[in-house]
Order: sequence, then structure tokens, then C-alpha cells
Amino acid sequence: MPFGPWSYADVEEMMKEMEKSFMDMKDFAKQVPKELVREKRGKDGSVTREIGPIVYGYSMTVGPDGKPVIREFGNVRRGPNAGGKQALSETREPLVDVVDGEKEVRVIAELPGAKKEDIEVDAEGKNLTISAETPARKYRKELELPSPVELDGSRSSFNNGILEVTFPKGKGRPSGVRIKVD
Repeated sequence: MPFGPWSYADVEEMMKEMEKSFMDMKDFAKQVPKELVREKRGKDGSVTREIGPIVYGYSMTVGPDGKPVIREFGNVRRGPNAGGKQALSETREPLVDVVDGEKEVRVIAELPGAKKEDIEVDAEGKNLTISAETPARKYRKELELPSPVELDGSRSSFNNGILEVTFPKGKGRPSGVRIKVD
């Protein structure tokens, strides 16, 4: 095994559950928020319903303990809040990676279609919230930072849909602060 002695049974099970949910379109169609449904009328008077966009993905990395870390993103939700099934939302969870370095914590988020002025980054305690709203898309991600950070000396950049926020490590605990995206 190139990454360790574990199996990918959890990932395979997750994919089977997703496939089963998507195959049962009657139940799935009932969960679709009205903001994701469009109707088109044909020249012959027929009506076609389009649902979407539906975005689901995951990234898998190896954690510091050598075990896989799976992060889901998109607007398909799983878990207890969805009743154990998939649920669809108009708000997408962006793909986010957190890099806990020796002297700093870097947060990298993919927000395709967003502009710098659409993005809000809020810090409260060790919690960080990234959100963006455009006419076509909504993004929101709440996460807990792995280490205490300082806001003084933090920096951010946004280029080609990629947001990067870097915090120096410290003993501070940001409190209710909005970070300006450069």
C-alpha cells in the first residue's frame, strides 16, 4: 500500500451510498431546493425541469498520525443533520485545505466564480468562517483552526478563484474580527 496499511472501505462505502441516493431520483427530487430547479418550455409547449448544479467531491490526504483524512465539499450533505441520507443545499461548501506549519497556519479555499469583493472571512476564537455570495453561487465553510493564531500579521490573497489566508501562530484567540481579503 503506497500510503499505509489501511483499506479504502470507508471511501468505497461512501461512494456506494451516494450512487444509491442518486439512483432513487424520486426521493432526491423532493429534497432539491427550489433555487436549484429551472423549468424550460419547448416550442411545442412541453416543460423540461433541470436540477442543478449539483456539486460533490472529496479530497483525501494523510494526517500527521499516518491515517487518511477525508474532506467532503460541494452542496450535497451527508450525516446526522441530513437524516443519514444525502441532502442538497443551494449553498456549496468549498474545498478547503488547512496547513498547520511550524510558525503559521495557512487556509486555502477554492471559490470558483467568486470575486474578491464577494468574500467574507470572519475569525472568532479558533473558529474561521469563509463565505461568498454571487448572483450564481453561494459558498460557506466553517472550520476550527488547529492552533491558536494571531490576527496581527495575518495576510490574505485571492487569485483565480483561490483564497489563501495565512495566520502567524501565537497565543492569541481572534475575537469577532472580519479579515480583509487582498
